[in-house]
Amino acid sequence: MSRPRVLLADDHRVVSEGLKHLLADDFELVGIVEDGRALVTEARKLRPDVIVADISMPHLNGIEAMIQLKKENDDIKVVFLTMHHEPAYARRALEAGAAGFVVKHSAPAELVMAVHAALKGQTFITPALAGEVLRKAHEPRDGDAANLLTSRQREILQLLAEGRSAKEIAAMLSISPRTVEFHKYQTMETLGLHTNAELVHFAIKQGIVTI
Repeated sequence: MSRPRVLLADDHRVVSEGLKHLLADDFELVGIVEDGRALVTEARKLRPDVIVADISMPHLNGIEAMIQLKKENDDIKVVFLTMHHEPAYARRALEAGAAGFVVKHSAPAELVMAVHAALKGQTFITPALAGEVLRKAHEPRDGDAANLLTSRQREILQLLAEGRSAKEIAAMLSISPRTVEFHKYQTMETLGLHTNAELVHFAIKQGIVTI
């Protein structure tokens, strides 16, 4: 009987190697990638049963990568394993369609449980966060400012915040530098921001990129 196939995405190779050994007894590891753009490419090619991904990754963060993949296949299952223990990150991930949210300092068994839950069509949240995430889900909220942006705008915002030029971004996304600048200024107008520094600060605050 074949084992469920798992794709790992984490930009820290040491973490990935540790996860490989942790999951080896229950699952077949089909690949390891180190950035969000590679995750999208490999997931399309390998079609894993479950993806275990970090949120903070270069080029494209885990949540944005998942959103892109879910546009093509809404059944894709993604479990996030992250250092971010704030309920806001878990809520954002789950609202975007994540099957699980586990923090890295949790017991290793939680990740295995989360992957098994995802395979059953269930949702797993690290128990230490579950109560607060569910409580806050029913509270009035001002809204996540990042949700005012399109997926393409968030993608370009992350790359800008990582210090890439319009020309570099254009080459990565196969669009023109003028289109990159258009999205940048549309983003600034939508968010009421005026400088590149404000854009970077916003991206960090929203967890689109980390420092």
